[in-house]
Amino acid sequence: MRGRLWRASDPSLGEEERQRRVDALMDARRAVAAAKRNGDAEAEKAARAKVHEAKTALGERGPVWWDDGAPDYTRKLLKNTPYAD
Repeated sequence: MRGRLWRASDPSLGEEERQRRVDALMDARRAVAAAKRNGDAEAEKAARAKVHEAKTALGERGPVWWDDGAPDYTRKLLKNTPYAD
């Protein structure tokens, strides 16, 4: 996205668990949008915390889920990584 790399969800999650976490993420994103529409800064802050929590549960943020020693290039510009080619 916009030339940056983003971490995928942890592939070791079972399909049912992954879907449950994706559903929680989408609920949180809808809550962010609703709070913004209503101009409710406190609700937006709480909803954004829920987004972060859901993304961490999916393995898209927080500690890396892989164990092969490969570095985490999350949020790095593609052109500045070994994947540039």
